[in-house]
Amino acid sequence: MHKVIYFLKQSWLLITAAFIFGLLLAITSASLDPIIRQNEANLLNAKMKSLIPDANEFKTVIKDFEIANTKTDIYQAVDAKGNTMGFAFIAVGSGFADKIKLVIAVDKNFNKYYGFAVLSSNETPGFGSKIIEPYFSSQFIGAPAETLQLSKIGDDKKIDENIVAITGATVSSDAVVRIFNRYNEQIKNELKDKGFIEK
Repeated sequence: MHKVIYFLKQSWLLITAAFIFGLLLAITSASLDPIIRQNEANLLNAKMKSLIPDANEFKTVIKDFEIANTKTDIYQAVDAKGNTMGFAFIAVGSGFADKIKLVIAVDKNFNKYYGFAVLSSNETPGFGSKIIEPYFSSQFIGAPAETLQLSKIGDDKKIDENIVAITGATVSSDAVVRIFNRYNEQIKNELKDKGFIEK
């Protein structure tokens, strides 16, 4: 008992400081959380708009749809008259260094991809980070919304189900293709089941 009292007497300043700093961190985190969430929403909207520029608004039509132990929202892109221009959804998968988080867009019938934009990625600079460069990313624009295949050689200008990998970054290239393939069928089936696209 004497040791406990001695410890408390000797470390009261440290305990008090830790409590105060912990409280300050909690207050700061709580006050910044709405700003962080708003910034994330703004980034997502900007990325979706870059993929479907004719869209006037992005409506959340399916919330917290679960794929591979991750929840995602599915957005319907509509023009000023309310016509469906396409759909977009967040897709996450493992890359070479860390998780890759994409927003993927498809046309209104889920027949072809409008492409993808990177929301977050920590892939190796100069190699895996090239997934955002047109050489690679433009191959997805207009590609059929079906199972994609990664090729080490081929014509990157030809738009089909074959995606030519980035030289020196095959793992990151494969990661993006795997993310597309993991989400494609399940998102399409969910939109069909909910009546957003024809069966």
